Amino acid sequence: MTKTSGSLLVLALVLFIGVSQSLFVVHETQQIIVLRFGDPVRMHPDPGLKVKIPFLEQLKVFDKRVLNADPPPEEIILIDQKRLVVDTFARYKITDMLLFHQTMGTEEQARMRLHNLINSSVRGTLGNATLPDLLGENRPIIMGNIKEQVNNSVQRFGMTIIDVRIGRADFPAQISQSIYARMRSERDREAKEFRAEGSEVAQQIMSRADRDKTVLLAEARKTAEILRGEGDNEAIAIYAAAYSSDPEFYAFHRSLEAYRIGLVGDSTTMVLSPDSEFFRFFGTSSRR
Repeated sequence: MTKTSGSLLVLALVLFIGVSQSLFVVHETQQIIVLRFGDPVRMHPDPGLKVKIPFLEQLKVFDKRVLNADPPPEEIILIDQKRLVVDTFARYKITDMLLFHQTMGTEEQARMRLHNLINSSVRGTLGNATLPDLLGENRPIIMGNIKEQVNNSVQRFGMTIIDVRIGRADFPAQISQSIYARMRSERDREAKEFRAEGSEVAQQIMSRADRDKTVLLAEARKTAEILRGEGDNEAIAIYAAAYSSDPEFYAFHRSLEAYRIGLVGDSTTMVLSPDSEFFRFFGTSSRR
C-alpha cells in the first residue's frame, strides 16, 4: 500500500466517522434537545433525520408518549376521622421539553417530584372529604380537584397532567382486622337471632301440626265409629230379615257352626247327654 492510498483510507475513515456522528434520527415517540457544552441550542420535537455538529453537540432524549406516575400508598385521615390507605396513579406528558430540561433534568426526577405533589394534593383534598364522598357520586369531583391542583403545580416544570385516579382505598391493616372482627360478631349475633326465631316458628308449626293431627284422628275415629255402627245396624237388619224368613234353617246353620268350632282337633272331649239340644240335628235324616 502506497502512502497516498493510506492517506485516502484515513481520510475516508475520518469522513465516515464525522458523517455518522453528525446525523441522528428522531423517532415518533421521542423529542430531543441538542446541547452544546451543556447548553441547549436546538430542539427537535418532530420525527425525522437531523444534523448536529459532531463531538461538540450532544443529544438529550425525552419521551413524547403519555407517561405513568405511581406514587407509593399514602395513609390519609378524612374529615370524619376515618383512616384510609390511598393508592393513586397519574398520567402525564412532557409538553415543554426545554422547560422540563431546565427544571427537572430527567424523567426519574420528574416522577419523584410528581409523587410528592400528588400525595400532597391527595392529603389536602381528602382531608376535607368524608368516606361517603369518596365512595359515592362526589368522587369524580374530588378527583377533578386533585388533578387541577397537581396540574397547576407541574405546569412550571413543562408537564401536563392528563389524569389522576385513586386505584385503591383501604382501611389500614389493624383497622381492617377490627372492622372484620366487629362484622363477624354482628353476623354471629344475627345468625343466633335467626336460629332462635326459626326454632320458635318451628315449634309453633309442630304444635299446630300435632293439634291438627289429634283433631283429624278424633274426627276420623268418630266417623269410623258412626260408619261401623251404621254398618252393624244394616247387617243386623239383613241378618234379622234372613233369619225370620227361615228360622229352622238358621238354627241348623248355627248348630253346624257350633259343631265346626267345638269339634276341632283330635283330643277334643265333650261330656254331653245324647238327647242334649246340642245333638238335636244328629237324628234321622228326615228331621229338619
